[in-house]
Amino acid sequence: MTAAGTGTDGVPARDVASRMAEAAGAWLDGLDAEQRRIAVGAAPGDDPSDAERRRWFYTPTDHGGLTFHAQQPAQQRAAMRLVATGLSTPGYVTVATIIGLENVLDQVEGFVTRFDRERGRDPGLYYLRVFGEPGGSGVWGWRFGGHHVSLNNLVVDGALVSATPCFLGADPATSPLLGGAVNRPLARVEDLARDLVRSLPPELAARAVLLPKAPSDLVTANRTVVTPGDRVVPLAGIWRDERFLDAGEQAKLQALSDAIDEAAGYEDADHAAVEYTAEPRGVPASELDAEQRGMLRALLGTYLERVPPEVSPVRRYDDEAALDAVHVAWAGPTTPGAPHYYRVQGPRLLVEWDNTQRGANHAHSVWRDPGSDFGLDVLARHRAAHHG
Repeated sequence: MTAAGTGTDGVPARDVASRMAEAAGAWLDGLDAEQRRIAVGAAPGDDPSDAERRRWFYTPTDHGGLTFHAQQPAQQRAAMRLVATGLSTPGYVTVATIIGLENVLDQVEGFVTRFDRERGRDPGLYYLRVFGEPGGSGVWGWRFGGHHVSLNNLVVDGALVSATPCFLGADPATSPLLGGAVNRPLARVEDLARDLVRSLPPELAARAVLLPKAPSDLVTANRTVVTPGDRVVPLAGIWRDERFLDAGEQAKLQALSDAIDEAAGYEDADHAAVEYTAEPRGVPASELDAEQRGMLRALLGTYLERVPPEVSPVRRYDDEAALDAVHVAWAGPTTPGAPHYYRVQGPRLLVEWDNTQRGANHAHSVWRDPGSDFGLDVLARHRAAHHG
């Protein structure tokens, strides 16, 4: 993140970090001793003590930290104030909407108990944790997450240096509103990519569409580090604990996971065709026309403009050469409503999207920086400079 969107003097990244530190301090100051014990984690580092900060999820599992349920209303307000410091206004509205969808999904599923929880779809089960001591010139960070939200921020020497992985999902991806309107929090994230691929001439479309069927989920899943050869992780593997205490709930999760994988119908060769590779697959922007390049820039904005505008790297792609290196790949039909997946990849950039589950009404999207997720490269340099 420090390479773009922060200015050569780093002032915007410091301004955002300052707002984060003030909000984090205010939230922590309002907690009692037991709440703080859960809310505070080890200071970030490039060693095993930092392992918990690097764990992230997008399933309705324990994300680690203090839940809304464990906080009083004033504390919840302070928590959301901290969350807002890491987001643009559209990003914050989208996150708030996604949290609210838990109530919608609860109704869709018949208000049943799920996942070893008293309430399986629960807007109160979003978790916030601060790592280290906010403010000053030290190293600290914070993580906010729950079902379909994962925000990860790292501050080093008073500047925000990393905001990835950044995950937003929606289930239902589309739901009805009064007057015939629809609620689609990630509509542009989906539609811009489809419109771009559908606009390609046949020879480019043949290269952009890797397979006629989509994988069951994000190819890189919730791995801490993205590595060539990564393939889809079954749903049952994307949880904090390997098994539920309740055998019946574990069996339900495994059956759901198996059904999702069976519906995708992927063989080994299919997985190989869409697995993550260091060399991007698909079509480079250098082969797109002006209108298509504009669509790609707009698509990138739906990911990179999730963070505050002064630190967003989206302006990086105003440079034609930088955009040229970005590749677009797709899997599945391009017909609206059909299960599909896409990947946009370039130097220091990986975004993934899938909308395959629940009849293609359950969407996942993630923005990653494979070389600097969780700020690991910055932490290594910081340690070398201060402890070498």
